Amino acid sequence: MDTFADRGYNNASLQEIADRAGVTQAGVLHYFRSKAQLLTSVLALRDDTDIEQLGSERPRGLAFLRHLVDTARRNAEREGIVRLYAVLSAESVTEGHPAQDYFRDRYAGLRTMVTEALAEAHELGETRADLNLEDAANAIIAVMDGLQVQWLLAPHSVDMAASTDRVISALLADLTEPGT
Repeated sequence: MDTFADRGYNNASLQEIADRAGVTQAGVLHYFRSKAQLLTSVLALRDDTDIEQLGSERPRGLAFLRHLVDTARRNAEREGIVRLYAVLSAESVTEGHPAQDYFRDRYAGLRTMVTEALAEAHELGETRADLNLEDAANAIIAVMDGLQVQWLLAPHSVDMAASTDRVISALLADLTEPGT
């Protein structure tokens, strides 16, 4: 995880990964058939860690948006995982990158999850009827990812949780007030 986070997929060598893990390169390949399989396993581990922290049931409606603020706060304590995600998600847009499908699916899943939470909020009477759920979901995800990059570059200048809270609070005000 650290090697991919520090060097990206293309610049990370299996030898460096093996050295950091205290095994031989053959040992790494014994457990993972290829560097690409190792990468997808690392990404799956990251997701499993996040799912464990969420618990058995995700919050519904606007409570899910508040949960995203907690996620940003937790991410400020996990620099390696944040760097891994930022580096590999950006790198995955290149042709033939082994994590491209993973990130395409991940963003589709995130959009679905946030859109569903916004739809639940509407059903619970927490938002106005004319809300474009997909646009709001895209904006939330973009803000969170952009804040991660800014935080990685200037951790003492960017408070991800406070900035995420500010944006979500502003969005919530827009979601609940009648459109003009």
